[in-house]
Amino acid sequence: MAPPQSGDGGGAAGDLLETGLLAASAVKEDEDAGKTTTSGRLADEQGTATTSSRVRRGARDVAAQLQEVFLGTRLFPLFAAVPLAVAAQHLRLGRAWVFVFSLIGLAPLAERVSFLSEHIADTAGPTAGGILNATCGNVPELIIALFALHKEKMEILKWSLLGSILSNLLLVLGSSLLCGGLANTGKERPLDRRQADVSIGLLMLGVLCHILPLLSKYTNGTGDGISSSGSVLELSRLSAIVMLTAYFGGLIFQLKTHRQIFEQEDSSESGSTSGNDDSSSVIGFASAVIWLIGMTVVIAVLSNYVVTTIEEASESLGIPLRFISIILLPIVGNAAEHAGAIIFAFKNKIDITLGIALGSATQISLLVVPIILIVSWVNGIPMDLDLNLLETGSLVMTVFTTAFTLQDDKWHYLKGFNLTLCYVVIAVCFFTIKALPSKDIKRLIFFSNIFLLHLFANAPVA
Repeated sequence: MAPPQSGDGGGAAGDLLETGLLAASAVKEDEDAGKTTTSGRLADEQGTATTSSRVRRGARDVAAQLQEVFLGTRLFPLFAAVPLAVAAQHLRLGRAWVFVFSLIGLAPLAERVSFLSEHIADTAGPTAGGILNATCGNVPELIIALFALHKEKMEILKWSLLGSILSNLLLVLGSSLLCGGLANTGKERPLDRRQADVSIGLLMLGVLCHILPLLSKYTNGTGDGISSSGSVLELSRLSAIVMLTAYFGGLIFQLKTHRQIFEQEDSSESGSTSGNDDSSSVIGFASAVIWLIGMTVVIAVLSNYVVTTIEEASESLGIPLRFISIILLPIVGNAAEHAGAIIFAFKNKIDITLGIALGSATQISLLVVPIILIVSWVNGIPMDLDLNLLETGSLVMTVFTTAFTLQDDKWHYLKGFNLTLCYVVIAVCFFTIKALPSKDIKRLIFFSNIFLLHLFANAPVA
């Protein structure tokens, strides 16, 4: 009997072992493949979740910005007038409706432009930021003036710029002193005249540049202004260069050589804006610039509607064109300055209120007016600084009334009450006055010029 072959048993055992190893390896590969598939699926899910999270975060940021920009003001119901103005224009509902809706829509837009400029100005420092804020606050007036210049509506152009100066000096400053004085009756109310003196001095220069063309028109001519129109135009253009030089000299004075004069205001302004950190985190610098550009485009559209329809609206509504241009348009354009000045006056921060009102008036007088005149010069449009007698007299009296009001170092509600009443008188005058007979104009101008020169010579020294 033959013995059993050990090689056969060993071969079977080896086959079984090899089969087991292969099976185990296959199972391990399957497990590794499963793990790889699972990890890839998890990575895809995490990537999708990250993208979805970014989309949701972006949507939340946009929603927060929309809420802050449109619902962050008490004037937000007036935003409805913007689409109504566009609809009235395209549906041809009437020039009066287009004008009214456009005028109403400009008010919240002007306030939001000032709000957005504050966020942009945070990176420039308090003094430079305040100047930038005032510049952006005057965007509606500048755009309206440019459209009026393009359509060669010189009277509307001059009246709107004049009205902006009157509104800032009498209505904005007067109502702020009135409301702030009543709210702080029992508190000490000191007034730092240093910034007011700088602004009043610049405004007096602007007044002089408006008086001289009016006087020169009746110096070499016959009184009708025809023979001296060329000299008036030349004088106005040279005066515009002087006004721009004075304005930039004032900027150097504020930002460089005598910055210490405004350090107290800077600290107050920084403290007043420290509570806006939440809103600045919602609207950053880039977002504020984008929103500001968009708001400016909408303001340009509505300003075009206003300038195009103002004459027809005046006839339809029965309101004098002069009253609309000098009183109504500036009130809408100065909505932002008006609200901000009153708020700071309530907080007994009158230096900031003076900076808002006087700074905006100075910028209109010595920056916007000469820029418009130089633009008209380049385009061959004959625009001068002659505002006519009544308008020039109103400007002179406004500047000197403001100078006398701020001549001491105290403020109270009676000063604001007087300034506000002066604005009411001027508004009533432009609403009711009619053209004088031509035979009385020359005599009236002669005595008025003597009065203006006497008033200018006896002005209070800053």
